[in-house]
Amino acid sequence: MSDIWADNRRDEHKVDFNISERQGVVKALLQSIPTEDASREGLLETPKRVAKMYEELFAGYEMDYHKILSKQFTVDGAPSKITVEDIHFYSMCEHHIMPFFGTVSVTYVPKKGGKVVGLSKLARLVECFARRLQIQERLGKQIVDAIVECLDPDTVIVIIEAEHTCMTARGINKPGSKTRTTTSYKYQEEKHE
Repeated sequence: MSDIWADNRRDEHKVDFNISERQGVVKALLQSIPTEDASREGLLETPKRVAKMYEELFAGYEMDYHKILSKQFTVDGAPSKITVEDIHFYSMCEHHIMPFFGTVSVTYVPKKGGKVVGLSKLARLVECFARRLQIQERLGKQIVDAIVECLDPDTVIVIIEAEHTCMTARGINKPGSKTRTTTSYKYQEEKHE
């Protein structure tokens, strides 16, 4: 499997969210806005609020997908398709650091005698990868790859539909437009000749 985790490997270590450093950066940003007074009453607490907000928005860096998918159950009998639809998520586009949000549908088919996880674990897995600087295409691939690595299923399909504010609130300014991506995996047995 390719190493798609190279730029998101932080879930192996506790992330040090340096609140005071982040507050300074936000204050400098506010001071850089022409004719804005960063010391006015409405903005005095803004650097602190934004610094704390980023802790929540990027909480996925502290989540470990191995732990999320560790409680597994063996499938008895013929495998069936498992789908959890409309898992709502919020993420931050790594190109403009603006939100993108929408829904994820996760479908997988375990192998005969294979493993499944509790349905809520799939929603937690989405959060693990969505709560990071992200692009939609990588988000789908990371969800699929984590399920393949941890559950070794026959099939996985992840469909994401999202609105990107970097496209709807700036730039081309097309509110309501959505992007849909589909990422899939199908197990193929090795053929021996």
